Amino acid sequence: MAAATRQREPSDAYDLLVVGGGINGTGIVRDAAGRGLSVLLAERGDLAGFTSSSSTKLIHGGLRYLEYYEFRLVREALAERERLLRLAPHVIWPLRFVLPHDEGLRPAWMLRLGLFLYDHLARLRTLPGSHGVDLRNSAYGAPLQKRLKRGFVYSDCWVEDSRLVVLNAMDARERGATVLTRTGVVSARREGEGWVATLRDERGGAERTIRAKSVVNAAGPWVSATLGGTLGINSRAAVRLIKGSHIVVKRLFEGDQAYILQQPDKRIIFAIPYERDFTLIGTTDVPYDGEPGPVSISPEETDYLCGCINRSFDTKITPADVVWSYSGVRPLYDDAAENASAVTRDYVLDVEDQGGKAAVLSVFGGKITTYRRLAEHALEKLKPYYPHLKKAWTGDAVLPGGAMTDADFDQFLAKLKSEKPFLPEETARRLARAYGTRARDIVGNARSMADLGEAFDGGLTAAEVDYLRTEEWAVTAEDILWRRSKLGLRTGAESAARLTAYLDRRAEAA
Repeated sequence: MAAATRQREPSDAYDLLVVGGGINGTGIVRDAAGRGLSVLLAERGDLAGFTSSSSTKLIHGGLRYLEYYEFRLVREALAERERLLRLAPHVIWPLRFVLPHDEGLRPAWMLRLGLFLYDHLARLRTLPGSHGVDLRNSAYGAPLQKRLKRGFVYSDCWVEDSRLVVLNAMDARERGATVLTRTGVVSARREGEGWVATLRDERGGAERTIRAKSVVNAAGPWVSATLGGTLGINSRAAVRLIKGSHIVVKRLFEGDQAYILQQPDKRIIFAIPYERDFTLIGTTDVPYDGEPGPVSISPEETDYLCGCINRSFDTKITPADVVWSYSGVRPLYDDAAENASAVTRDYVLDVEDQGGKAAVLSVFGGKITTYRRLAEHALEKLKPYYPHLKKAWTGDAVLPGGAMTDADFDQFLAKLKSEKPFLPEETARRLARAYGTRARDIVGNARSMADLGEAFDGGLTAAEVDYLRTEEWAVTAEDILWRRSKLGLRTGAESAARLTAYLDRRAEAA
């Protein structure tokens, strides 16, 4: 039976309505469903359609946040880094970072102190700690300019951000939640002891009315607009919009390590191995006051990121070398910081009710690393409205496909290849990394690539597309090529057009 039919049948009454299908919204829906609440998630676009697919793809404590004395946030993030690595080892894995010491910027003693704190703020640590390195006599220094003689190496983690969002939504659905994408909340009002909301199918225009005891506003950059517009509530908290942009170029250096580069303006820029053949560079921090919908990188941001690389690497890049870029608007809690880079990445949960009923909880700020704890804290704040709420549970619950340890990922991959020897090496690795143990649901009983149906670029097949349609809410080619995967980097126009045509045929047949 397709997973899309396993979720709770659409109803007109729920314990909780969650607005927004980013990492915070899906994390809260998953947690709430596992605690016994009937939950509906409404996302007007695709899951992770905006901010949550536009991150730097890191699960990290946030080394630079120590400069702003964000010790609580860093401690929590480091603890979550370790936990999430266990719960989703197929989409999260360790990464070593090289931090060159750049004369005239932060002094070496400050970097050593920061890394000492970084190593010790978390009570438990499975990742290797930091150490100094002579870049002149290390492979880590090979791609860097000769003026960079000393450095430090430390650990954090990489994450497939949009896939993490989808996995949370999948787990929520399997625990009884109703997850509706391409469904907007066009209006909501308090009535009696709860809320009455009107939902609209953004594709066909059909509307339906549902009731919920409480509402969670996890609309990301639209959190204030949803409060004041859709819900008609004036909030004490405020959101500050910051645009972050990244560029992707052909691979700049050998090795699996990433680089964290200091800049004269006090910012830091990451250069990270990406999709095996590329390097991801970012991020910018630009104040943003426009509509928080689709945004794109500016020429000035592109020049800035290229200049950051050219300050530190022997290989020079120009805007002409950029093969792809992406931008997102981050909804940070407005703490009145003057510098966009100094605005807190911590989260604030604001609850407003009417006579102890019909609560609305709004999520301001946050970062992908701490989404699970944010969800726990959100349910703690909602507990007075649900006296029979079950206890917290997500700290030890593996996400779909993650029933392995990072140490045996290679073992799982080897077993998958032995079971399906017809899979090309790169395709087998990609399937294992994207879907973990559920890669077997895609390949099924196939004995050849032909058994997986029509082939598209990058090893994508009709069998995988059908899985993404029925199990992961994928509707368009963009959903598949840029959020469920990054195969858009390897897909030509002809293949993308065939994929769109295939999806249209499948939608008509449904």
